[in-house]
Amino acid sequence: MSFLSRWWGQYRSILFLGVLGLGAAWTVRQTQGELLAELHRVMTLPFQGNPEKQQQLVAAKTWEQQQTIVDLKAQNQALKKLLEQPVIKKKDAIATPIIGRAADHWWQQMLVGHGANVGIVEGSVVQAPGGLVGRVTQVTANTSQVLLITDPKSRLGVTVSRSRDMGILRGQSSKFVIMDFFEKDPNVRVGDSVVTSSLSRLFPAGLAIGTVKSLKLKQTPKPQAIVELSVPIDKLEWVSVSSDGQKTAKNNAPSPSPPP
Repeated sequence: MSFLSRWWGQYRSILFLGVLGLGAAWTVRQTQGELLAELHRVMTLPFQGNPEKQQQLVAAKTWEQQQTIVDLKAQNQALKKLLEQPVIKKKDAIATPIIGRAADHWWQQMLVGHGANVGIVEGSVVQAPGGLVGRVTQVTANTSQVLLITDPKSRLGVTVSRSRDMGILRGQSSKFVIMDFFEKDPNVRVGDSVVTSSLSRLFPAGLAIGTVKSLKLKQTPKPQAIVELSVPIDKLEWVSVSSDGQKTAKNNAPSPSPPP
């Protein structure tokens, strides 16, 4: 009996570890290693990134790249449409991006990304697909300030295409501008097209302005038409700039008197 006691005291730890090992081996066999795999996952979790979070980051990055592609495609279409203008095809104008526009002057001014270095001068005409946008009022080497036709300070001569009735166009800080007629009883109706006048000293004749949307013929002191612009000035990203305004101004300037 004392022999068994001594043997148990000497070998019980080894026997216990052996039984534990056999139990673990049987468990692994029965679970096909799933227990160890789960144990490994739990033990290494602090050293791994959060898979769900990583998936969210990948999805967010993918969405960002997709939106960038969509935006680039839209910009490409806008530029392509601008370059299809006849004045651009004839190389009489310069395509330039809009690089600055203050929220409190959205309908008054814009800054474009080309200037004197490419030949833009004060008085140059600014257009976009659809018609007239404004004219250049200030120029630096690489930028130009544009006064929009929607600015309340803007004034230009215009004509009703159908009847040839003339007037002065003035902006009112929106996509609608006002035409004040010279005649007291103008021949005008809703839907008529309005273009720049041949008498304008700032712009060449025939540039598209917009369409008559409503009439105030009883307005005093002059009859008025509300004209919706044909160019979406509030959404522009690119414009074309030409020196037609300067040519027009020179052509309309009075000839110098001959020396006595």
